[in-house]
Amino acid sequence: MDRPGVKTASRAAARLTWQRLAGGVKVLELPKRFLVGRPLRSERLGDTLLPKKLALPVFCSDPLSSNAYATEEILLMLSLGGLTLLHLTPWIAAVVIALLVVVVASYRQTCHAYPSGGGAYAVSRANLGRNASLVAASALLVDYVLTVAVSVAAGVQNIVSAVPALGPHAVLVSIGMIAILALANLRGVKESGTAFAIPTYGFIAVVLGMIGVGFVRLLTGNMPQAESAPYGIVPATHASGLVVVLLAMRAFASGCTALTGVEAVSNGVPNFKPPKSKNAAGTLAIMGGVTVTMFAGITALAMTSRVHVVDDPARLIGAPAGYEQRTVIAQVAGALFGGYHSIAFFAVQAFTAAILILAANTAFNGFPILASLLGHDGFLPRQFSRRGDRLVFSNGIVILSALAAVLIWLFDASTTRLIQLYIIGVFVSFTLSQAGMVVHWTRLLRGNVLSPARAHVLRSRAINALGAVFTAVVLVVVLITKFTHGAWIVVLAMPGIFLLMQGIRRHYDRVDADLQPRPGGVTLPPRVFAIVLVSKLHTPTLRALAYARATRPTTLTAVTVSTDPDASDALLRDWGERAISVPLKVLHSPYRDVTGPVLDYVKDVRRTSPRDLVAVFIPEYVVGHWWEALLHNQSALRLKARLLFQPGVMVINVPWRLGSAEVLESRRVPADPVPVEPSPAERVADRV
Repeated sequence: MDRPGVKTASRAAARLTWQRLAGGVKVLELPKRFLVGRPLRSERLGDTLLPKKLALPVFCSDPLSSNAYATEEILLMLSLGGLTLLHLTPWIAAVVIALLVVVVASYRQTCHAYPSGGGAYAVSRANLGRNASLVAASALLVDYVLTVAVSVAAGVQNIVSAVPALGPHAVLVSIGMIAILALANLRGVKESGTAFAIPTYGFIAVVLGMIGVGFVRLLTGNMPQAESAPYGIVPATHASGLVVVLLAMRAFASGCTALTGVEAVSNGVPNFKPPKSKNAAGTLAIMGGVTVTMFAGITALAMTSRVHVVDDPARLIGAPAGYEQRTVIAQVAGALFGGYHSIAFFAVQAFTAAILILAANTAFNGFPILASLLGHDGFLPRQFSRRGDRLVFSNGIVILSALAAVLIWLFDASTTRLIQLYIIGVFVSFTLSQAGMVVHWTRLLRGNVLSPARAHVLRSRAINALGAVFTAVVLVVVLITKFTHGAWIVVLAMPGIFLLMQGIRRHYDRVDADLQPRPGGVTLPPRVFAIVLVSKLHTPTLRALAYARATRPTTLTAVTVSTDPDASDALLRDWGERAISVPLKVLHSPYRDVTGPVLDYVKDVRRTSPRDLVAVFIPEYVVGHWWEALLHNQSALRLKARLLFQPGVMVINVPWRLGSAEVLESRRVPADPVPVEPSPAERVADRV
């Protein structure tokens, strides 16, 4: 037996250890709070809604920023045939502008028809079925990752154009930019919109100002020439016949990067201030008008100043040795503002680099929202559907950042190499979305729509039908022209993501079937004392309750943490309908945290009865494969880890074996051995 002094000392040491560990947890929270900010209550979700002036930089920075490189991509492709094909640039740009107008008009219809958001995924799910919606979702997920990689790489390329010494460090600079964007978005949608508003509106102002200066000088007959104007271009191929058509198609496909990001507005309709659909559609219209103006203006200035760009500076005839080719927008700004050392030139370059990097913000809003919908529907891990401390979908932001950083590293931050993978997913989702909207309007017409509204529905269906046909044709062109240049990676990645989402959904369906309560209840286990934690009323919960009742405790309470009022109301309703005799206590969690309210409740029980033991029963799944554990919330692990530091508290796991665990165990257990008669020596050993 321990001496009283030793026992008291050991208790004090244990208490000190618990306090130190609890303090360590608080210390670890400090960096997170410094970088991300304090958590927001669920009731403040309405405070994060965006007006149009902030929604434009949040959701439209990608299509706006594409003006910095869309013209350049057209010129790069046409330059493969030498100078002879550059006269096609205005015609290709005109077709791209027409396509942009059609797509913007089509997605305005989507904003009104589906105010709950979701874009191509929601439209396809409602009108074309599950498989079509998953194809659209896989295309968008790939596209959002590429948007971040391409935008950041293009922005860093413009920084390198102004500061060539940073060239060898482009990969590290790009990954650092992605980390900064991730932190900004983890702080909240409204906060990121406020931070990005100045660079976005600054880019619009300097580009429109540059276009204005350029057209004034053009009208006065004083249009300067770009630095590359005197240089000729060595053709990379003989441009004649079918080759000209193919090069023109490649140039058009590359120019269609101007359309990337249009989808994000229809995805994020719920983030707009009321009236949500009207504000979202209005933001789309503003974005479309500004984008068309800037794209047409930059293309016209590039042609009149005779900008020549090539994939390899060695193909420029007459260029000096070691010539560093600048971007199209840099050459235009340098020509108009009197060289590369003027304040106006650096303003254009600075805002261009900023908007290109911030263009990734469109994906940082689109990807997490889409992932949350997929997680809610069971096609991605359900952790994606939960909002974080700042009421944003934090898991989606982190995963998007990691995937984009990997792409930057693999492709050495090369915009030219990354852009070959781009826009395949864009036009897959465009086509499915518009086709789904055609089905949507057709269903409305079959429902005997009244005459005044019928004309509107017919007009909307015509717009979406035109958009579906137009984007389908462009999709074929993009596939043909980009497949052998790297787009095959995307063509393989999309089916892989599609199959992955199907597999995740099958797993969740099997789990739901395993957890469904059976008639007749659950057999009572041995006696224990416990507080039973409840998330849903399913078989594991009923088994934990039965196990706790068998212990004949002094008091028995079921506890649930409310992070979703609708789910809590449904649980209380099911609890009453099943007539469970154990009282259910609801702990409200304004910050959507599960662990904290349970710990506070246990501490209150301990304060009320400090000499009593508190046993916490936690229903827990047992899975058969390691990867299945990744698809379920780890709340039980976090709770057990924290409850271990509470004095006078016992934690009891009530495992429930899922079907996959049963199957795996049946394979591991060998067949019953044939009984063997023991030897005389074994009989003696048995008696001993």
